[in-house]
Amino acid sequence: MRNRVRVTICGKTYSIQTDENGTYVTALAKELDRRINEFMEDNNASFPSAAVMTALALMDETAKATSDVDNFRAQIKGYVEEAAAARIEAERSKREVERLRQENEKLKSRLANEAVGDVMSQVKEVNGVKVLALRVESVDMNGLRNLGDQMKEKLGEGVVVIASVQDGRVNLMASATDGAQKKGAHAGNLIKAIAGLVGGGGGGRPGMAQAGGKNPAGVPDALEKVLQVVEEQTR
Repeated sequence: MRNRVRVTICGKTYSIQTDENGTYVTALAKELDRRINEFMEDNNASFPSAAVMTALALMDETAKATSDVDNFRAQIKGYVEEAAAARIEAERSKREVERLRQENEKLKSRLANEAVGDVMSQVKEVNGVKVLALRVESVDMNGLRNLGDQMKEKLGEGVVVIASVQDGRVNLMASATDGAQKKGAHAGNLIKAIAGLVGGGGGGRPGMAQAGGKNPAGVPDALEKVLQVVEEQTR
């Protein structure tokens, strides 16, 4: 329903039909009245001339405001497109980082395997349980776990303990197969028994355990003690 609003501009009353709110239209009329009267006073102009010049000024302001809005919209569109492109690039970079991380893990695993060499020649047996205790260099805990799984596959059944020194700190990992556990082997207790020799502590489950330490000089003694601990566990 259209509204009929009465407004006064420069002493003359007008009746306007509009879809807008009456208060809003009245406020517009008051502002127009103010600007026309101001122009007449400042320029000694007649009402028709002042009305025309005021209308031109308002049209100029409207055109400039519309231009500003269009420019603002274009800027927003540009920002949105840049943000979308940045998200795509970030996802691409994330995938690339993940790919490189996986390649790095594979490379570290391969280098660790190469460093181990012929592990079967290092296997010892105590109370019917095969024991492999060895040292590799600069392998983190994730790498030790992966390497431990590979060593267990080669060993078949038994206990595997791997020590590595990385950035001045010691990583220890122990694992015991199901067959070794049935004979008494316990990776968690084994790690607890040797971790103190490298200045650290740790523990874990019967099948897998890990520890950290800050005394690389104790690694030989820790690995040497593995056989003794497994012997005690499997008596």
